[in-house]
Amino acid sequence: MSCEVLAILQARVSSTRLPGKVLMDLGGRPLLSFLLERLKSSKLIDKIVIATTENVEDNKIEEIGLRAEIDVIRGSENDVLGRFVKAQENIKADTIVRITGDCPLIDSEVIDKTILEFRVNKYDYLSNCNPPSYPDGLDVEVFTRKSLLQANQYAFELIDREHVTMWIKNSDSFKKGFISNDINLSHLRLTVDEPEDLELIRYIVNHFNNNSSFSFKDIVLLYESNPDIFSINSMFKRNEGAFLSSGQKLWSRAKRVIPGGNMLLSKRPEMFLPRKWPTYYSRAKNCHVWDLDDVKYTDLSFMGVGTNILGYAVDEIDMSVKDSIDKSNMSTLNCPEEVLLAEKLVDLHPWAEMVRFARTGGEANAIAIRIARAATGLDDIAICGYHGWHDWYLSTNLNSSESLDEHLLPGLPIAGVPKNLKDTVHPFSYNNLEEFKSIVEKYQLAAVKMEVERSTCPDENFLSSIRRICNDNNIILIFDECTSGFRETFGGLHKKYKIDPDIAIFGKALGNGYAISSVIGRSSIMEYAQRTFISSTFWTERIGPTAALKTLEIMEREKSWQYITKQGKKLREGFNLLAENHGLKILNNGIAALCGYTFKSIYSLKYKTFITQEMLKKGFLATNSCYLSISHSDKIIGDYLSELDPIFKKISQCEDGLPIDSLLETSCCHKGFERLN
Repeated sequence: MSCEVLAILQARVSSTRLPGKVLMDLGGRPLLSFLLERLKSSKLIDKIVIATTENVEDNKIEEIGLRAEIDVIRGSENDVLGRFVKAQENIKADTIVRITGDCPLIDSEVIDKTILEFRVNKYDYLSNCNPPSYPDGLDVEVFTRKSLLQANQYAFELIDREHVTMWIKNSDSFKKGFISNDINLSHLRLTVDEPEDLELIRYIVNHFNNNSSFSFKDIVLLYESNPDIFSINSMFKRNEGAFLSSGQKLWSRAKRVIPGGNMLLSKRPEMFLPRKWPTYYSRAKNCHVWDLDDVKYTDLSFMGVGTNILGYAVDEIDMSVKDSIDKSNMSTLNCPEEVLLAEKLVDLHPWAEMVRFARTGGEANAIAIRIARAATGLDDIAICGYHGWHDWYLSTNLNSSESLDEHLLPGLPIAGVPKNLKDTVHPFSYNNLEEFKSIVEKYQLAAVKMEVERSTCPDENFLSSIRRICNDNNIILIFDECTSGFRETFGGLHKKYKIDPDIAIFGKALGNGYAISSVIGRSSIMEYAQRTFISSTFWTERIGPTAALKTLEIMEREKSWQYITKQGKKLREGFNLLAENHGLKILNNGIAALCGYTFKSIYSLKYKTFITQEMLKKGFLATNSCYLSISHSDKIIGDYLSELDPIFKKISQCEDGLPIDSLLETSCCHKGFERLN
């Protein structure tokens, strides 16, 4: 079979940003059917073929094609170029028109005008969208069969295979041209990638009584008479999908169905690199992470937000977990592993006699506060550090909206926190002993909840003074070691300073990525857990304790806390040397195994964004702090610092007058809590 002009319509159900869009209702039929009706009006197209994937869900696309008496070929989901080559194999067309399934308002007159121009000037490639002047969604590309086959032979990059004509457009081997609309309407968006797009398209189709025969000129007249309705989707950029990773496309969907987009503020892409951060992972191993597009990165940022001291997907731990799953993760009876884990934690901390388990750090913190209040009969708590999201903690900001700003995250909102909790939690600054003493003098405290160390080392006698004052006033001292635990000692950071608390909390690294947290303490206090109600079904599952037992075994064998501290010191020395070499001033923060720095500059947040942006290009997940693991070898740290060097040099130029905004390819990262739209 042969024809002069073949239109190949690419379509699939599994769109990343708006799944199933080609099947969604438009004027009483599937969007794809509506598009085919309009495509068939072309006077110069001889034959239409739908090129879809071999995925099972695309059987529905094949059914639509068969009902419309349109041939359908199926091929690779990501190799769209390969699908086009396959579509023309049995139809030897000299001229090929590319149409995408998300453009239901494609206009046959615009198509024919493009084909005619292509013929007259004997182009190899012609489009009406490079540069754009027609609305997004009326894109037409016409090219020769010869150029398609040449692209198939020489285009090896994934992006070139996915976007069909990109290799042709970037090559100097072809005669290329473009046509323009009389009026530049490129700001209008008539494609379908977002729910707002579909809302506008449905409005237009409904305006024309669900008939598919209206023209582009009719749409222009509608726009001129009612421009406001066309602003529904104006927030989306033209062809932005071509430049967004699969992770960013999925993040756009996530924000529509998950408040805030995800479950953890620290993992929002806006905290790293808005609209550029990969956001989602497909797999991870050691200190490497692969995104949804199978791009490999080396993680020199948070390593699971501090959970994976031993690296990602540790075989020994995973095998233990898989074995526990085979035996059933849950039953009516209790798992014995929780007893073994409790005994191990007590053995590591001779001052403690009893343990309660939960699965998250926030839960463990809330449990500790409940026990302390039950044991003392008092309500007031003094805090220093970050201790989670529960009401008891956020109530600190009822006193002042900025009370928690220096305790890791500024701007934490208090909507939904009971107002009668006001004045029950009192913050004090780290190393400010006088501030702490004034709280003790003013309030009857049930407990002091604090981190042993976060950004700075304790002043001499600071921790011992806190311990003494708590003893003198019968205040329960609680150390939150969710983050710091097992990083400088085999246990808590309090072991380094030889200060024993009454209760300590461990999480994050305890299970090396599996959900497990613990509250350990003196039996005289912990027994009060029996005088209040603290209970949850999934605190009894088997995976967490199993993972924790194996994690502790490997830590003890490998002396992991010594290794990550040594590597962290190397990294900190590297940061300082880079800063010195380039005349920059930085402030170091955190313990060695959680080392970080900030620039002494009014542009520090923008510099942090720039570092993330540039290091991502070099294959690193990186910001201005790093949580070390035993999988971070000398070579990895060396390579990381080597790639960071020219970025520090560029930042030094910014300090000398080069505008940092001219270097940023996206907006600045968030500093603390910011509501996402």
